[in-house]
Amino acid sequence: MRVWKFGDNIDTDAIIPGRFLIYNDPKELALHAFEGTRDEFAKKVSPGDIIVGGKNFGCGSSREHAPLAIIGSGVKYVIAESFARIFYRNSINTGLLPLVCTDASTIPDGAQLQLQLENNRFIVEGNNYRTEPVPDFLRTISEAGGLVPYARKLERVI
Repeated sequence: MRVWKFGDNIDTDAIIPGRFLIYNDPKELALHAFEGTRDEFAKKVSPGDIIVGGKNFGCGSSREHAPLAIIGSGVKYVIAESFARIFYRNSINTGLLPLVCTDASTIPDGAQLQLQLENNRFIVEGNNYRTEPVPDFLRTISEAGGLVPYARKLERVI
């Protein structure tokens, strides 16, 4: 996984500018992800890459378009020192898994990252990092593709 590094206070407008909120399709939103913030992201991101942010990642308005744009780009995980609360919830609800790591600021841009979710850790350039544990039910919702697909699976069970 290639690391795409961002700093502190990356707001939802930096993730997906407001002029693109007319779209709901994650693939269409992904074409404009981080436009004006890091223009090469949409053109060079690959499925399986990972975003690493600083403090307060996803602050700003409470738009679900931000995690949808990230998901549409093929990124399944965002690691940050902290997340804006509504972004964290919207991420889980749409199938993006936010992971908290207090040492995220030390991870270099472009580095290769090996994620070990089952151990709440990842490795970058031989260095081990810990993430805060994600409750199993949140991980299950995210793995299902979000809250709606998760609920649909439950309906089939009942």
